[in-house]
Amino acid sequence: MARQNIAETVKPCPRLEGEVILPGDKSISHRAAILNSLAWGKAEISNFAPGKDCLATISCLRALGVEIRRGGPQNWPTLLVSGTGKDGLKGMVMLKEPADVLNAENSGTTMRLLSGLLCSQPFLSIITGDASLRSRPMGRLIEPLRRMGAEIFGRGKDSFAPLVIKGRELHGIEFSLPVPSAQIKSAILLAGLFARGKTILHQPIPSRDHTERLLKQMGAELKTESCQLNPLINPLAPVSFRIPGDISSAAYFLVAGAIHPNARIVIKNCGINPTRTGIIDVLLDMGAKLKMENERMEVGEPLADIIVESSELKGVEIGGDIIPRLIDEIPVLVVAGCVARGKTAIRGAGELRVKESDRIATVSRELSRLGAKIEPLPDGMVIYGGEPLLGAKVDSHLDHRLAMSLAIAGLIAKGGTTINHAQVVQVSYPAFWQDLQNLVD
Repeated sequence: MARQNIAETVKPCPRLEGEVILPGDKSISHRAAILNSLAWGKAEISNFAPGKDCLATISCLRALGVEIRRGGPQNWPTLLVSGTGKDGLKGMVMLKEPADVLNAENSGTTMRLLSGLLCSQPFLSIITGDASLRSRPMGRLIEPLRRMGAEIFGRGKDSFAPLVIKGRELHGIEFSLPVPSAQIKSAILLAGLFARGKTILHQPIPSRDHTERLLKQMGAELKTESCQLNPLINPLAPVSFRIPGDISSAAYFLVAGAIHPNARIVIKNCGINPTRTGIIDVLLDMGAKLKMENERMEVGEPLADIIVESSELKGVEIGGDIIPRLIDEIPVLVVAGCVARGKTAIRGAGELRVKESDRIATVSRELSRLGAKIEPLPDGMVIYGGEPLLGAKVDSHLDHRLAMSLAIAGLIAKGGTTINHAQVVQVSYPAFWQDLQNLVD
């Protein structure tokens, strides 16, 4: 991402009120595009996530010969995917060799999931990304794929992108994931679709399961309890559906409504997949006035409307099995901890060190500029709540989740909070600044 600097200033407001229509869930959008590209037929995916990460996935799939068209309004686009289907003679997906290097931009999901798929394709491919993505660890992706017979290589002794992949016939494996990672799990499952024999995965802690849910909807033989996948016998069936609202995007408004002294926010059509609702569980534990209405299921995914109001929050301990269920929401939970009475401790979240930024370091540093008292730990942080926040100049470090978290802190900080490199919200939530403004007006 180019290092231009577009700054946004957030000021406290007397009232936060309104309704938020969320962008489509980013994780589900990636998977809907990739898996429907492997199906035999056409799918219409509405409310596809509009951010740059998912656009990177679309660009890579097009380079692999998939026909994808976009329609609908800018903030809630519709994706029309014509799947490549399956070659009954070769038993392989009919993707084509890309003429150039594939660019995942800033998207770890794009790089890791497509790498799993490309390992089974009968051609050479190279996939890279921006400077941030090229610094994120890829060794734990390469190891299990190699065990399946893949020829995959990375920079820095197979530790980093760019990745070079020479597709070949794979075999299924039984593998224990060393850390809970939906991206690594999904990459192995995508490779396992076209491998000889079963692929069985063991998870120390369950991570988000959107890939498994969608594969079952499309006809794959998958036992979700044991994460056991059989090779494809018949082509995947395309699935047309509306992507639920992204709970990771909802998190900013859930915290904003809870910490603001005069707020009531309604969040519509939000995905509440139980592998993703750690943010709701923690806020309720902190004392948030939060409730869900109109709960329902759509294409294997649960969703609901969520209402949050001004609350008196208290500090809590956050760690253990809940961490994978809220890893992306930790930056904004730290903001909640800054306002809560008492101490909030976050442990077991070392994965934050290797996100778009070192989120333990950057979240601690930038919120401290606003007057927060935060003690960084190797695998988390301790937040001493109740300190008044004062507006200041802060920086997103080109991390979309940090930019939006700082904006929420600015709503209750005395004076103006100016966030440098605020344009980075385009990665996941292009309409964020407008949606925030609509609640203030």
